Amino acid sequence: MNQFSFPTTILHGQGAMKELAERITEKNILVVTDPGLVKAGVVEQALDTLKGSNTEFSIFDGVHPNPIEEDVEKGSDFYHEKDCDGIMAIGGGSAMDVAKTIRFFNNHSAPLAQYSVLENGGTKIADTLPKMYAVPTTAGTGSEVGRGAVITMRDTGRKTLFVAPPLMPSIAVLEPTLTVGLPPHLTAATGIDAFTHCLESYFAPVYHPMADGVALEGIRLCLNHLNSAVNNGSNLEARAQMQMAASMGAVAFQKDLGMVHSLAHPLSARHGTHHGLANALMLPDSMAFIERADLDEKQKHRIKIVRSLFNEAGRSGESLANETRTWFQELGIKFGLQHHNIPAEDLDNLSKEAFADPCHATNIIPVTQDDLAGVYKQAL
Repeated sequence: MNQFSFPTTILHGQGAMKELAERITEKNILVVTDPGLVKAGVVEQALDTLKGSNTEFSIFDGVHPNPIEEDVEKGSDFYHEKDCDGIMAIGGGSAMDVAKTIRFFNNHSAPLAQYSVLENGGTKIADTLPKMYAVPTTAGTGSEVGRGAVITMRDTGRKTLFVAPPLMPSIAVLEPTLTVGLPPHLTAATGIDAFTHCLESYFAPVYHPMADGVALEGIRLCLNHLNSAVNNGSNLEARAQMQMAASMGAVAFQKDLGMVHSLAHPLSARHGTHHGLANALMLPDSMAFIERADLDEKQKHRIKIVRSLFNEAGRSGESLANETRTWFQELGIKFGLQHHNIPAEDLDNLSKEAFADPCHATNIIPVTQDDLAGVYKQAL
């Protein structure tokens, strides 16, 4: 017996924010974002389109690039202080993750850690949460349609996952004009994050043909539109297609992910590496490890299907390791962990944390801690 869910309402394309204004009914919405977006005027731009909603917006911009437990606690206090009755996340995956976690923590008892997947905490999150509107300004995490959030906890210093169906946003708003100001390097990193979600979810050995179809189309969209979004940030068609690819990646990875994410998470938790960049740095060497393995026919077939999508996009599909490295370099990614302040002496610690990360449990092939350490060394 299998269960599948694709319930999120998605407003996609130019005019999506104006449509949202017609649907908001709350009196005072907590806006969760980061100081950079406030300074850049993106938050003001987004809220200007919602003036007709007759709703007040209380802005909490205390979100770190890699969210920490304190962000959630302060945001929850702010929610109560301003007497809010709804939540809106404006930003990337960090804002989304903090907003989702505030959403349940504001009416659930402390400590936060008891609700993590490590404590089987999803069952403790009641389905009595305020509405949440997710407005991404990047096209990468797809968190706007996901039921999970990742927060770095103070006691462990590790990224910790919170997952429960009630965390899924009420409405996701994919307005491409809000992503136009995203710099090329962040457009590339977030786009690679979307691609990685699609790729790893398709490879995951879990029965979910619906997610497989979504993942493959997401891969195709990334191959066809990411370069245009990076090279011409005002290309609204490319921006809109990458927003859709990001959402599709998050829909697909309810099927689960793989070793790339297990390798990437400690880079962010220990060294503050942007998550999309961390995925980019680890993906080609992970693909090389996978392509060298003794694969069965089903595994070979899945790799063959992805290679065919590279062929359709005018790229060589003979080696996903080589082709992804070449593609990412075109997008401005500089390879070598040492070029991103990741010291060789930390590889042992990184390997331990990567192996403790649950994502690799659904890798296309099983991996050991030594395997992960070997990929880190190749990527150094």
